[in-house]
Amino acid sequence: MNDEANTVIRVHAPGGPGVLSVEHQPVPRPARGEVLLRQEAIGVNFIDTYFRSGLYKFPSLPAVPGMEGAGVIEAVGPDVQDLTPGMRVAYAGVLGGYAHYRTIAADRVVVLPESVSCRTAASVMLRGLSAHMLLRQVYPVRKGESILVYAAAGGVGQLLCQWGRHLGARVIGVTSTQEKADVARACGAADVLIGTDNLPQRVQDLTNGAMVPVVYDSIGKDTFETSLDCLAPRGLMVSYGNASGPVTDVDVGTLGAHGSLYLTRPTLMTYIADKAELQASAAELFRMLEQGVLKPAIGQHYTLTDAAQAHRALESRKTTGSTILLP
Repeated sequence: MNDEANTVIRVHAPGGPGVLSVEHQPVPRPARGEVLLRQEAIGVNFIDTYFRSGLYKFPSLPAVPGMEGAGVIEAVGPDVQDLTPGMRVAYAGVLGGYAHYRTIAADRVVVLPESVSCRTAASVMLRGLSAHMLLRQVYPVRKGESILVYAAAGGVGQLLCQWGRHLGARVIGVTSTQEKADVARACGAADVLIGTDNLPQRVQDLTNGAMVPVVYDSIGKDTFETSLDCLAPRGLMVSYGNASGPVTDVDVGTLGAHGSLYLTRPTLMTYIADKAELQASAAELFRMLEQGVLKPAIGQHYTLTDAAQAHRALESRKTTGSTILLP
């Protein structure tokens, strides 16, 4: 096996989608504490574009982007327990995903239940664990609350709508088109607002003046101030994405002026850094999938060698649901 060619996508210098280089290398060998994974599906996420463009820095270059995937264990390195070749596993939050074969630390993978396919896992691990973090840990959503979700038809947005409804929340979604609004409603959004013009007033009308206790904003600089205006006093602004660019030059005094607001910038890796936390979060995610609460939609799939095309579609906001690469 280790003499076979391994197709990988590498970045030698930051830039546009064109910097994603298709290359062929030997299949790697698992080191101590690692497993070798033959990937059957790989998730594509906005964070991949941040690393590719240089907004986020790779530890070193050249580098392989991608932080989510699923497949079959081909081999295990020394000191690996509880995992054996042939097991189906998935992971999230570990760079190096855009490859047919990859090695990964054994404590960073979770075993897939029979009911969850590799394609489903690759489409939902990063997004699903993020949704769990946002709804159950960053702000534990309670029954009867109204929550505001941007990009409600996107990969994370759809799961926030589905899971939020299951928790008994009233999900107010924000989308850019009527077509995406229909997707968000089908996923459980009670109300969907198209565009951000006059958004605080529309949220005020929907909530009878109460506004919302939490805003989940994945857009970034274009919506930051608008999001603050949608919050109730002592509400929580959750900024977790940069679709329009990073938020910069924030005057912390504005949080007081808007009603003693809280601001957080969570990263999933902080919440699943511990093996036990990862396993517990994944177990709850898999339960939601098995119960049919979460129905992740794979809106697009590309071959691994078409990763650049996948990035172009994602950045042009022409996608709905999840995007995966197939080796």
